[in-house]
Amino acid sequence: MSENALNQVTAPTGAETVVWKLSDLFSSPEAVRASLDDCSEKAAAFRARYHGAVGGLDDIALAEALQEFEALHDALNRAASYAYLDWSTHTNDSKKGALFQLVRERYSRIAQDVLFFELELISVSGERVSTWLRSPYLRRYRHYLELLAARREHVLSEAEERILTEKAVTGAGAWARYFDELVGSIEYEVGGERLTEQQVLSRLYETDRARRREAALAFTQGLEGEVRSLSYIFNTLLAEKASDDRLRRYRHWLAARNLANEISDTAVENLVTSVVRRFDLVSRYYDLKRRLLGLEELYDYDRYAPVGREDRAYSWEEARSLVLEAYAAFSPRMAQIAEQFFSGEWVDAAVRFGKQSGAFAHSTVPQVHPYVLLNFTGKVRDVQTLGHELGHGVHQYLARVQGSLQADTPLTMAETASVFGEMLVFERLLQDRKHPRQRLGMLMAKIDDTIATVFRQVAMHRFEDRIHRARREEGELPVDRFNDHWVATQKEMFGGSLTLGSHYRIWWSYIPHFVHSPGYVYAYAFGELLVLALYDLYRRHPEGFADRYLALLQAGGSDWPHELLKPLGVDLLDPGLWEGGLLQIERLIAQAEDLAATPGVIGT
Repeated sequence: MSENALNQVTAPTGAETVVWKLSDLFSSPEAVRASLDDCSEKAAAFRARYHGAVGGLDDIALAEALQEFEALHDALNRAASYAYLDWSTHTNDSKKGALFQLVRERYSRIAQDVLFFELELISVSGERVSTWLRSPYLRRYRHYLELLAARREHVLSEAEERILTEKAVTGAGAWARYFDELVGSIEYEVGGERLTEQQVLSRLYETDRARRREAALAFTQGLEGEVRSLSYIFNTLLAEKASDDRLRRYRHWLAARNLANEISDTAVENLVTSVVRRFDLVSRYYDLKRRLLGLEELYDYDRYAPVGREDRAYSWEEARSLVLEAYAAFSPRMAQIAEQFFSGEWVDAAVRFGKQSGAFAHSTVPQVHPYVLLNFTGKVRDVQTLGHELGHGVHQYLARVQGSLQADTPLTMAETASVFGEMLVFERLLQDRKHPRQRLGMLMAKIDDTIATVFRQVAMHRFEDRIHRARREEGELPVDRFNDHWVATQKEMFGGSLTLGSHYRIWWSYIPHFVHSPGYVYAYAFGELLVLALYDLYRRHPEGFADRYLALLQAGGSDWPHELLKPLGVDLLDPGLWEGGLLQIERLIAQAEDLAATPGVIGT
């Protein structure tokens, strides 16, 4: 399908020419290759200087080594960021795909040369690590060293680690890339039009039920053509994960993710148990939605049907202004940082075939800046997505001061800024809705998203838990086994409030988190419930909150999450935190029920 044909399907928004400028990273692919050559030389020199000597370094010498290691890390990630971002908007371009693969392979080989460094740091005795942690010369790397020590029992020998690093390129990494290209290449035929994944899924938010159903069936039809290949990818990666966990002595499939998230198994179990315990809120909400839509039965393709007609379409400039206004009302500094993403051409928002669906923010390296990818179609959801991803972007921009070894947060904290930014935009959008019917529609859309972020993500986590366990116990899983686990965990969440059609059985197959980041999805629920608690705190005690919040973002991953949140008055180790966030969801539903009961709201 041509770009002209695509533009006829998607109404113009002004975002058609909004593409990012990657020259801030590199001027050309040739410059990327030259940088990799330089990295290769520096990695060899680093190895010659420090191999076998790390444990004997004093604190000053170790600080110098860490600075050199971090600089090499930055140079590699700069090349990787350019190749990935360039490919992500042109996944159907073989030249860009080839560069992406080349960088990954070179990155892997160079990383192997310096792999010894972290392994030797990990093997250092606890007493010596304690001495390093007290040194003022190593203050910048304190938490990085703490996290390395926490991994001690799960690392292998250098030779074994080199093999795993080498094989990752043609193993899990290759399968993940194939998944992205396969899903990105699917075109969905709806009423004679050929749509992207982003476009067909956006029709599930339309008011016309027939169009929603048509889109859902077309989406299934598109996936069915590739579901066997997709299930093979899933099976291969599930087996790869099981093998890796055995080699690294992790007790269960989620243990590695929990360690990376800097959260205990018990805390995750508490989160999941708390959310499952309140699945009644899902049934309560969808019962309200069914009545508001005037339907006898609610189907899966009705989940995101708008309540009230949302005819408002936003241009790119309107979305930009609205998000910046919402940010500025909370913190002028936050808005100033966000504005740079637009003026600096750090955003790619145009919809086109071959571009990855969905949205993300990519942090690149501290010396440059983050980038944001969107597929902007002018819907109110896209405005909120812009607020969400810019929240990530602001977080990544501020955290650069920590350096690349401590800038990134664990996934449990990674969604905090994005969800908070989206909440600010939601409140700003709600102000524009003056009629109770409009406010109800906006509130229902917000609850739709909250249900998807908290309850649906936990349901997906439970699906993922099932397939990892089943793959290890039963061997390769046929498509029907994936389908059965998917439907069972989805039905447990909906509790009979919504009917799942047979077409919905394979909708597990397109979700990238299962492929790219096993165990990822519970972090969404974690982040949403945490932000609901934070936002409630902001409403009740606004004085000085914005400054403390931005300080949290700037801290990046420089400390344990429960320590970073203490200045905001949040005790992350308190199991009651999740109940508090769930209570905020219940209040949103109650607010919607009250609006729905307002005389004249229904049917106006």
